[in-house]
Amino acid sequence: MRPTLVVVGHGMVGHRFVQAAIERGLTETHDVVVLGEEPRPAYDRVALTSFFAAESADELSLLPEGNYPDPRVRLVLDAAVTEIDRAARTVTYVSPALRLSSEPLADPGEVQLLHYDVLVLATGAAPFVPPVPGRELENVFVYRTIEDLEAIREASREATAGAVIGGGLLGLEAANALHQLGVETHVVEMAPRLMAVQIDEAGGATLKRHVEQLGLSVHTGVMTELIDGDADGKVSGLRFRDRPQPLDVEIVVFSAGIRPRDALARECGLDLAERGGILVDEQCRTSDASIFAIGECAAPDGRMYGLVAPGYSMAEVVVDTLLDGPGAFTGADMSTKLKLLGVDVASFGDAFATTEGSLELVYSDAVAGIYKKLVVAESDAGDGGFVLLGGVLVGDASAYGVLRPMVASGLTLPDNPEQLILPASSGAAPLGMPDEAQVCSCNDVTKGQILTAVREEGCEDVKSVKACTRAGSTCGSCVNVVKNIIEEHFASEGKVVDRGLCEHFRLSRQELYDVVSVHGYRRFDDIVEAHGSGRGCDICKPAIASILASQFNGHVLEKENARLQDTNDAYLANIQRNGTYSVVPRIPGGEITPEKLIVIGEVARDFNLYTKITGGQRIDLFGARMEELPAIWKRLVDAGFESGHAYGKSLRTVKSCVGSTWCRFGVQDSVGLAIALELRYRGLRSPHKLKGGVSGCARECAEARGKDFGVIATEKGWNLYVGGNGGAVPAHARLLAGDLDTQTLISYLDRFLMYYIRTADRLQRTSTWIESLDGGLDRVREVVVDDSLGLGAELESEMERHVGSYFDEWKATIEDPEKMSRFVSFVNAPDTPDPSISFTEERGQIRPAEAGGPVVLATTIPVGPARSAVLG
Repeated sequence: MRPTLVVVGHGMVGHRFVQAAIERGLTETHDVVVLGEEPRPAYDRVALTSFFAAESADELSLLPEGNYPDPRVRLVLDAAVTEIDRAARTVTYVSPALRLSSEPLADPGEVQLLHYDVLVLATGAAPFVPPVPGRELENVFVYRTIEDLEAIREASREATAGAVIGGGLLGLEAANALHQLGVETHVVEMAPRLMAVQIDEAGGATLKRHVEQLGLSVHTGVMTELIDGDADGKVSGLRFRDRPQPLDVEIVVFSAGIRPRDALARECGLDLAERGGILVDEQCRTSDASIFAIGECAAPDGRMYGLVAPGYSMAEVVVDTLLDGPGAFTGADMSTKLKLLGVDVASFGDAFATTEGSLELVYSDAVAGIYKKLVVAESDAGDGGFVLLGGVLVGDASAYGVLRPMVASGLTLPDNPEQLILPASSGAAPLGMPDEAQVCSCNDVTKGQILTAVREEGCEDVKSVKACTRAGSTCGSCVNVVKNIIEEHFASEGKVVDRGLCEHFRLSRQELYDVVSVHGYRRFDDIVEAHGSGRGCDICKPAIASILASQFNGHVLEKENARLQDTNDAYLANIQRNGTYSVVPRIPGGEITPEKLIVIGEVARDFNLYTKITGGQRIDLFGARMEELPAIWKRLVDAGFESGHAYGKSLRTVKSCVGSTWCRFGVQDSVGLAIALELRYRGLRSPHKLKGGVSGCARECAEARGKDFGVIATEKGWNLYVGGNGGAVPAHARLLAGDLDTQTLISYLDRFLMYYIRTADRLQRTSTWIESLDGGLDRVREVVVDDSLGLGAELESEMERHVGSYFDEWKATIEDPEKMSRFVSFVNAPDTPDPSISFTEERGQIRPAEAGGPVVLATTIPVGPARSAVLG
């Protein structure tokens, strides 16, 4: 008979072990039985917070098919293991309510025995709940499973405020979950800073500012002493040691660390580590030679590893051992890179400069919310150079993929190592990624391994590289890096590069645009079913939403397409760094009547909004809460305003000078043309935002050559410039055609914009799009001016269709109760927020605090490492 291998635990690490066993041929000699305690197959705990945005829990599943493809693997779910008999080599478990196998179900509750020849324990860890009085009250939760999140969501329906006890990685994830549920959220951390294990004091302070700007309250250096309860046994508040003021909350979530689940091992007499966890050797074998332990329940050399990547490494080691391989687990890099509440945070190597003789290089921009620190030491080579030991990145972790492998490589740093963390605008030189650079930290995949998969194993896209190396298959944060490595390799060999939009579509954005045009698709589901795979992602969904809007100009919040939008389009407003929104009515050409100015002033006064006149000749109103947006827009729409589309990848403004109407140098009516162009192209969805400008003479007061399309008046007509923009790589527009009459100018602009919308890549500005074309600006001129492709009339017709179908999105939203229903910040208080919530003012814009809460009359804004300014 074939030996039986039993795996206890079907979390991420248990699933990885089974995957490796199948892929490496272990199931050719062993039958595998997996006992999972939860009612569903393994799912991605790293992305647990995204459960609230998912259409179903299946989107997190690591085994969406419900069964492994290998018939020699049997998965038993809802199975609680109660005993291990080492002498008899049996596992006792309570039979499942659900078994995903072809065998008949046993009666639920029946105790069953299962023989094993090899046993692998992957029981994971359990949340640690400190012995705080009141922890047994209703609405006290932990944050570990989908069932935990479902319970938290249910409790949030009747709660206004909640607290997360613990400010580490999981604590901030739990806080994000409460925040997404519309609950006033507090983070309570006993340490003096957030993420105390990973980042230093300055990094923690930067992270705290980011979190507070999102509307969460952070309490550090605080020890919870008591959870208060009401007469019904539900949570009513928190009390702290040495702080007399309690915190009024109705939900408490403990995320104060984890403890290894080693009870089964303890009861059957396996050796345990001093601080808990199953003691294992370098092959992850326990004190019983037939039993292995992997993941958070294991303690190699007495140490527990609380990250998924070390657990994956242990799983591979055990498979290798069972195949008589040389694999050994000798420790793991605890470097981490993740996005918490939308903030990039990374820690790697000797982040706290504990190495003797180490030095710290620090770059801090408190205004931008960026903190970067490198820990370096003199090289042993004696050449006066330095090597990298570690670092901390908060607010901008884009350099992590390059910096982290430099720690292990021991390579000598450039002569000016501070250039590695300075922003590009300061003259910092880009640094190439060496082959030994770790691209995927979850699965320990290097750039060299990805290139090997491409060169030697025939992988040609992200999907195949994922399958081959697992890079990008866990948290997904490295997918764009993987894609760039593949494209750079093929480009270097002169091969055609796969420009597929993402792993769900092999087609490029341009090809998808053409597919939608030919077939007339109106729904994302139809497009992905016919030309893609899977359920889509945050790359392809907004891109296809933009394509649909460009071609059919339907309301972006219609049922079919509302779920495709990103944060801004989803609420028809531009979200700001503190979680409020900006309102930007359209003011074509900057021309406005006194009556409309008065309305804007009254709205700003009545809703206490911060106002600013922009460089695009509009008035921005900042600080609106989500539930206020419909009321604000009702006032503006009634006064004749319409949406300025400041939230969309679409036309923003067409700036103008006063032109020949008032200016003694003006030779053409720049205001009139700017208004006509803005009204013509308003609402035009495009791959990236668009801005225009019209100057009435060569003095260029409208700065038209800094715009995606710019028009400058001449004595004979108009000069048309294209491809200018700001952003990370500013570019000046270049002359496309000169001395045009107004009608020809508009025809060329119609063609240019539609050509761009048809062929540009996702999120590609006009400047980089032109440079990407074979022939650059000359190619644009051939298509737009010379009509070399014979598309001129077609492009103009498409623009006419857009102009004829335009409608104001906000006016349509106000008139539709279903669309209005989404503008709710607090699910339990749809009309007004809880009266206990107070609001912090920005730049002197005072919003009175509610219910006696504090009023901040001045805001301190650090403007450099050693300077600050007080505005009030």
